[in-house]
Amino acid sequence: MPSAFALLAILIVSCLMSVAVLGSLVRASVPGVGRWCVGYALLGVAATWILIGGMQAGAMTIVGVSSLTLGAVLLLVQGTRRFFDVPPVRRDECAALVFAVAALVYFTRVAPSANARGVIVSLGFVYGRFVVGSLALRHAARDGASYACRLIAVAAWLGALVYLARIVAIVLGLAPALSFLQPSPWNIALLGLAIVSLPCMSTGMVMLAHERILRRMEKLATVDELTGALTRRAFMERAQALLAHRRARGGTMAIAILDIDKFKTVNDSFGHAAGDRLLAHISRIVAAQIRPCDLFGRLGGEEFAVAFVDVTRREAEASTNALRVAVECSSTDGVSCTLSAGVDSIGATESLESAIARVDAALYVAKAAGRNRVAVAAGTHEGNRETGYLAALR
Repeated sequence: MPSAFALLAILIVSCLMSVAVLGSLVRASVPGVGRWCVGYALLGVAATWILIGGMQAGAMTIVGVSSLTLGAVLLLVQGTRRFFDVPPVRRDECAALVFAVAALVYFTRVAPSANARGVIVSLGFVYGRFVVGSLALRHAARDGASYACRLIAVAAWLGALVYLARIVAIVLGLAPALSFLQPSPWNIALLGLAIVSLPCMSTGMVMLAHERILRRMEKLATVDELTGALTRRAFMERAQALLAHRRARGGTMAIAILDIDKFKTVNDSFGHAAGDRLLAHISRIVAAQIRPCDLFGRLGGEEFAVAFVDVTRREAEASTNALRVAVECSSTDGVSCTLSAGVDSIGATESLESAIARVDAALYVAKAAGRNRVAVAAGTHEGNRETGYLAALR
């Protein structure tokens, strides 16, 4: 039978490795990682305390190790909740922890009972592992990391079943009252379970954290942090794909370019913070007005673009004008502004870049005509360019 001392030493090393690996993610500000690190550290401290206490552990060691272990389980539960955007702290759990520690003291100093202490600690493990596994499995589909979530769930629930079996064995008198380090089948099984399941749970947590970081990086690359609109690159890529898809199905697309009038004056008069708030405010208005099938992106500075799907030139012009009116009628922090825009449909064989260049030229016509208006840019696929530019005077 393997030595309990050797297995305990392996468990300590395993906890330290988990702390080191999880600790590397703390700087990435992944929710819950801090609690996971502290939880595994407490488990390592508890195991070290057992080794130092030796075969004849005193009352302080028994209560201290058991309390640290239950506290570690609670931290792992809270860290898992925090990661999945669930409120981590529950008053009933904190109260249960205090009650459990008081019960451990009672069954150690007042009415010594190793079986009662075993049931209390085992109940804590059963509850904690069941909650962690349930949270991971419940959020598997939402987080798009089903393998990692299932790994955590299987490792957690397997441990819960073993500890539940231990409770049954204690109640039936099948589990003898032994010290932490006695080489009994139960001690060896529980230490072996910890050595196998705890690294599996921490590995699953690391996989989930890396998945979260990758999604965050992808969002930063595709979504403008200030306005929530697509970045220029993301907008162009998705608009190209959308245009190809619409053409394959016989649909149409139109492009509008929006520019905030005299935005530099806003920055100079009210400060760049007010300018940033205005950009975010206008973005929210535009995003709320367009349809889910349309695209909205920030081309740079105070210039935005909207790709309208399956609309005529007139419909695109009307939609763009509605955006202009919505912006004109709104304000934020006492600051208001207007938009100028160029708009046109994309020709059947025209490239996206060519259409954007024409619409951008129409935008400058709208600016030159007095701002706060929409100019339709008629391209070669639809006739005389001048006809479209006259729309800016409407």
